[in-house]
Amino acid sequence: MALGARLEQVQRQGIHGWTLPFVGMQLAGCVGLGFAAFQSDGFVLLATAFALLLMLTTLALSTTLARKSLDELEQRTAMVTDAREAHEQVEELFAMTDMLQAAEDHVDAGAVLMATAMRLLPNYGGALYVFNNSRDRLDLAKSWNCPDGFNPGETLLPGNCWALKRGKPHINDPATGTLCCMHHIGEAATIEVPMMARGQVHGLITLALQADDAMEQLKTVRRLARAMADSMSLALSNIALREKLRTQSLRDPLTGLYNRRYMEDALERYVSLAERTGTSTSVIMIDLDNFKRLNDEHGHAKGDAVLRDVAAQLVGGLRPSDVISRYGGEELMVILPGCSLEGAEIKAEGLRARIEGLSDAHGTPISASFGIASVPETSTSPADVVPMADAALYLAKQAGKNCIRMSERRAGRDDQLRLAVGG
Repeated sequence: MALGARLEQVQRQGIHGWTLPFVGMQLAGCVGLGFAAFQSDGFVLLATAFALLLMLTTLALSTTLARKSLDELEQRTAMVTDAREAHEQVEELFAMTDMLQAAEDHVDAGAVLMATAMRLLPNYGGALYVFNNSRDRLDLAKSWNCPDGFNPGETLLPGNCWALKRGKPHINDPATGTLCCMHHIGEAATIEVPMMARGQVHGLITLALQADDAMEQLKTVRRLARAMADSMSLALSNIALREKLRTQSLRDPLTGLYNRRYMEDALERYVSLAERTGTSTSVIMIDLDNFKRLNDEHGHAKGDAVLRDVAAQLVGGLRPSDVISRYGGEELMVILPGCSLEGAEIKAEGLRARIEGLSDAHGTPISASFGIASVPETSTSPADVVPMADAALYLAKQAGKNCIRMSERRAGRDDQLRLAVGG
């Protein structure tokens, strides 16, 4: 039944419940007046007084009961209004949850939260904090409608927040002398609600209000704030899970480098772009020398540590636009977009020296052999540039390892084998 129809029904029940007693008393008064009209003077006075008494009593009772009915009607109207507001809040929260399912990152989730908060709590300021990748701090992802006394910081340390330390909502109100978080800035009162899902805290929602009765108002919206935090926590958990799966699908878990599948897609893309712009794309194949012997003599844990450090040296020695991947086992591959064969040789020499420099840190000889090929200088497509770089790597192994070899140039492009032996 609709809320309006229910309200009308309540009103009719309240009125009809008192109709019969009133009619009965009024009929009694009328009978008394009629009876007095046919009697002697003494009876007339007595009957008239009796009728007037009944009518005055009826009037007094009707006034009292009408006031009571009005009070009940106001109470029931307030209940209906509260029920309508609760229904609207539930509808908004359902809509928020539905929208969050399509959020791809923290920016999308923050926009959905802000839109919902502005509709449900238009007089409140707000801020959304999310953990960074290392989970040592929370970064401000979104803020809205901030009053003058509320200035959310760009970062927040978990150890400075009582809500995060307790895992419960916490109210900061300097005006009433409550225990405030160390990060709380400004005179506005705030309620902070941690967002928890799957046993992990994903962030913090802060709502702020600057008013004389801010504490009481924040207490009334605490339940709504927790409902919004619950919806946000599930969304942030799903975003983190999708990001983790995406990273695992693109990167090698040991070294953090891109995996072979991503490398193949990136090579196709860079070569196609190079063909349109008339530039070169070079490929460097890298193989760690004597890696099996290193594992046999020092254990696989040492081998894993060497692989991680070699990957770090490659990342530190190349441009952010270069693609570094783990091709398989101890074999690595680098894609150098916009780099000629000679430029790739110079970069390979720098990488060879960086890898060799790890020997002292690990207490064992560490080196690598390099093979280089390039499109269009030595190859014509992604399908043959990798095999040609691999063939050049094989030549480096035959030449004694810890050196660089380049593939032969195509006919008409200085048709000769260029060799560059390093240390």
